[in-house]
Amino acid sequence: MLKPRTLFADDEIVVIEKPANLLSVPGKGPEGQDCLWRRVQEDFPTARIVHRLDYATSGVMVLALNATSHRALSIQFQDRKTEKRYQAIVSGTPATESGSVDLPLRCDWERRPLQIVDHEQGKAALTHWRATGNSELGTRIELHPITGRSHQLRVHMMAMGHPIVGDQFYAPEAVRDASPRLLLHAEMLTFDHPLSGERLCIEAPCPF
Repeated sequence: MLKPRTLFADDEIVVIEKPANLLSVPGKGPEGQDCLWRRVQEDFPTARIVHRLDYATSGVMVLALNATSHRALSIQFQDRKTEKRYQAIVSGTPATESGSVDLPLRCDWERRPLQIVDHEQGKAALTHWRATGNSELGTRIELHPITGRSHQLRVHMMAMGHPIVGDQFYAPEAVRDASPRLLLHAEMLTFDHPLSGERLCIEAPCPF
């Protein structure tokens, strides 16, 4: 069992790099019990989940090591006091170098865990993006989600006409099969330390 790489740790928090294709928390059945949280608890038994990354997404996650820090961090995420930056490779070339996608999302109940755009029942979701270069598979994109909806970046890029390469849920077959993994990585997370209040910026270089 591969141990996630520790990026920062003290008595209050631990920040790790989640591998791609690993659940953040336990899923259903015996096969769904292996997850990031359990692996982190092998070294940090009191670790508590504060936020999640998709199964297919890699990158930076912070876990709390006690109830007080858990509450303080949870409030920061709830109040959008954190900052997140992702790297992705998307299919094709966007018409502009940067922009925003402001489309409300909700669960597609008949096809869970998929999400869909719904202007009537969806929850507000906003993503800022910027193209940073080309790849043999498409365009490298820097993503800044303002909200934290499930599958937000994947659905927003698909809705823009440039699905993320390797996306098993939202990309057409040729784009899906162009990479063995989803090319989406949470490379930076910025938040206030729950005890000291110091602003921390933790990064994990993009692996693709």
